Amino acid sequence: MRDAVMHIVLGGTGHVGSAVAETLLERGEAVTVVSHRTAELERWEARGANFAVVDVNDTGALREVLKQGRRLFLLNPPAAPDTDTDAVEKANLRSILTAIEGSGLEKIVAESTYGAQQCDRCGDLGILYDMEQALKAQSIAYSVIRAAYYMSNWDASLESAREQGKVRSFYPADFRLPMVAPRDLGRAGADLLMQDADEQVLHHVEGPRAYSPADVAVCFASALGREVAVEVVPRDRWVEGFREMGFSEPGARSYAQMTALTADKRYEPANDPIRGEITLREYIDALVGRV
Repeated sequence: MRDAVMHIVLGGTGHVGSAVAETLLERGEAVTVVSHRTAELERWEARGANFAVVDVNDTGALREVLKQGRRLFLLNPPAAPDTDTDAVEKANLRSILTAIEGSGLEKIVAESTYGAQQCDRCGDLGILYDMEQALKAQSIAYSVIRAAYYMSNWDASLESAREQGKVRSFYPADFRLPMVAPRDLGRAGADLLMQDADEQVLHHVEGPRAYSPADVAVCFASALGREVAVEVVPRDRWVEGFREMGFSEPGARSYAQMTALTADKRYEPANDPIRGEITLREYIDALVGRV
């Protein structure tokens, strides 16, 4: 079994995990896609992947899945917005890290984020920093991807752009930040999984250039053939704004703090990042074409 399944991909049905799995399959690699839902089982098996249905909080069951492979793409699954997102994601991460112990894996590639730092109640910035530190403390070879802002975070803006001519942003309209398409992250993740299992390296991955919410609006306008403007949520309404999007009170406060740390650029810029090829315009054109 260990020779039959080389790569285990957590979160394999999400934007980034599926891009990693698809890239590996295109390269003829053996893949097990891990998800807590059966909905995409047939699609992935038709592509030639194994499919494991397991909740990451079932530590024992997850360890048994990990034992079937040699290399792991570690993506800590996002919590449902209406939960205490930090608490849920910390619990997910604890279970995954415990399942890795005794799994026999030879390499881990872990998805982190730009701006990961030691902080409390700041969403992925703090949780994924803790993940990075935990990987440093264990013996399995690993690489960390610090990913730029996902272009797919703008998917939810398609409806308002199409129907109302608005893109809602918690950042100022002219605030530029590195962004990256999931497909480019998939390529980077697959590349790292297939490299020698002897490195402990942090890699930043971003797209061709930085973009602003105003750039997002321009791209939607071009793709939809209508005017699209940015609707900026003022900082003093960030918690309320996240609550309006369906977040719990603690989740909204964590996301507001994460947004503030990013908006205030409380992190070190990337040094010589891996650059993807997909532009924001190409990504949004494809998004509009799919829906």
